[in-house]
Amino acid sequence: MASPSPVAASVPAPAPVPAPAATGTPAFASGSLYVGDLHPDATEAQLFEIFKEIGPVASIRVCRDAITRRSLGYAYVNFHSYNDAERALDLLNHREIKGRPFRIMWSQRDPALRRTNAGNIFVKNLDKDIDDKALHDTFSAFGNILSCKVARDDKGNSKGFGFIHFDTQAAADEAVAKVNGMMLKDKVVFVGPFVPRKIRSDADSEKKWTNVYVKNVDKSIDDAAFKALFEPFGTITSAALSRDDNNESRGFGFVNFETHEAAEKAVEELNNKEIAGKQLYAGRAQKKSERERELRDRYDKLRLERLNKYQGVNLFVKNLDDTVDDARLRQEFSVCGNVTSAVVMKTDKGGSKGFGFVCFSDPAEATKAVTELNGTMLLNKPIYVALAQRKEQRRAVLEAQYANRAQSMRMQQVPGGPMFAGPGAPMFYNPNMQRFPQPGFPGGPMPRPRFQGQGGMPRPGFAGPVPPPGYVMQQMGPPMAGNGRGGMPRGVPRGGPVGGAPQRPAAAAAPAGVAGPAVPGAAPAQQAGYGIKYNANVRNFQQVPAADGAAAPAPDRKQLIGENLYPRILNVLRTQGQDDTLTGKVTGMFLESLDQEELMTLLEAPDALNKKVGEALEILQKHNQDAKANA
Repeated sequence: MASPSPVAASVPAPAPVPAPAATGTPAFASGSLYVGDLHPDATEAQLFEIFKEIGPVASIRVCRDAITRRSLGYAYVNFHSYNDAERALDLLNHREIKGRPFRIMWSQRDPALRRTNAGNIFVKNLDKDIDDKALHDTFSAFGNILSCKVARDDKGNSKGFGFIHFDTQAAADEAVAKVNGMMLKDKVVFVGPFVPRKIRSDADSEKKWTNVYVKNVDKSIDDAAFKALFEPFGTITSAALSRDDNNESRGFGFVNFETHEAAEKAVEELNNKEIAGKQLYAGRAQKKSERERELRDRYDKLRLERLNKYQGVNLFVKNLDDTVDDARLRQEFSVCGNVTSAVVMKTDKGGSKGFGFVCFSDPAEATKAVTELNGTMLLNKPIYVALAQRKEQRRAVLEAQYANRAQSMRMQQVPGGPMFAGPGAPMFYNPNMQRFPQPGFPGGPMPRPRFQGQGGMPRPGFAGPVPPPGYVMQQMGPPMAGNGRGGMPRGVPRGGPVGGAPQRPAAAAAPAGVAGPAVPGAAPAQQAGYGIKYNANVRNFQQVPAADGAAAPAPDRKQLIGENLYPRILNVLRTQGQDDTLTGKVTGMFLESLDQEELMTLLEAPDALNKKVGEALEILQKHNQDAKANA
């Protein structure tokens, strides 16, 4: 009989409850274990096969990244019995999955206890053959070990040092006293209390240094001349120039003095001094990690100063005409205040990228420019003006918007049915919607289909598909009590009104000359509210110019823009080799998330449209992956 597959813990495992040591009760009274140093491909099923040997397993969960769903390298295993968990800790610790040994310890939910570093020791100068189990066996004589680990590189080779965490500080002190300076596999090891990196780095920077780094050394200077250059400042223990494979000087080297004072004096005297026609640099030798931290701190400081300096005064301007240059941009914005800089971003070939930045001297002037110039026409193009944001801020805002939208879409899902499009919900074009034949093209689709809500249901306030001239749609039959596929009453044409959705008056629900729910003189089926009557004065337009979309009444404005946007998005998807059935979803996302000015920009700027379509496809792909993961 096949064993049941492991199921992730639906509720957090109970936190271990410490008990007084004097009673002899174990400090961890629950059956929850932490499993660390896992292989990235380790799964719950593989862990279950290993831990079920000990006893009944309540749950197993491999912790994963919320976005990428990749393993974080650790997991939690919960047993029904504390005794089973204790046996698993003794018997399964340092077992291997996919060639990598994992580490087991009691799950400690209180972070304060983990961060005290009480009982934690550091061991270095270990032989490369010593692994986690050998280190554990060596130090287990001094007390109960909570965790034991040998540091390894990306290839799994030992780095020569490790960490051991005892349950008491007394056991750790005894291990330091008895093992420090002892021989382990023909190597003298160092054992001492563990010191966090931050404290260790601060201590190293305050320590008196003796090693000097020298660069910009002329290649004609050899080792003897290099050493003689520093001998007047004190006793030198070592001096060497770095050389390449051809034994030629690389132009830098190191000098180590016997005392800190001599090293400090050499730096003061020789730094920025001209030697052999080159200006020498001499300074304290730093580790790579120290240099990176120093550069990072310096960069963060400059970035913070720059952000504070331009906070609230730097504006982002897009949808610029290709002929707009820096001078024209400055001229347009100078009416709002003192412009300190105005730059139009350029391509490698010198052409305009269609956006730029304008910086004012005062935040009030920048606010005035956003209020007065956003959406105004510049060379027949409406420009978009807003406060400039850093890329991280903009990405965070977009991710939050898309996450909320994806959550709302999941909340609207109906098991076995479509997704309802309530007020404010995302909408997309249904590729299976009712299509009308055109004159001369029997059965041919409409070139500009109207947009519908999800599942083929129209959004409240939007008309259904517009038929071509001469076409009259008849009612397929009386409405039935039951709902057909897609949640619509059978016999109701797609694009017609849906029960429960507010309907517009006949004059507003359809263009001039197209009958609404009740048309005088129409057939009885049309009087029932499902017919559409042809009027010869109605023009079935093929293209709605951007200007018409801007001048249309508010309820239909986005719909008209969307009808022009749909074929462009379809063309982009086909050009990129993407699934063109996503055209409706992408169009609906744009109509819901972008304002009118941004939509007009997409109609007139193909590069911006390509970029937006790519972002939308990434969001849809991520949403599908999350849906599969949650299924």
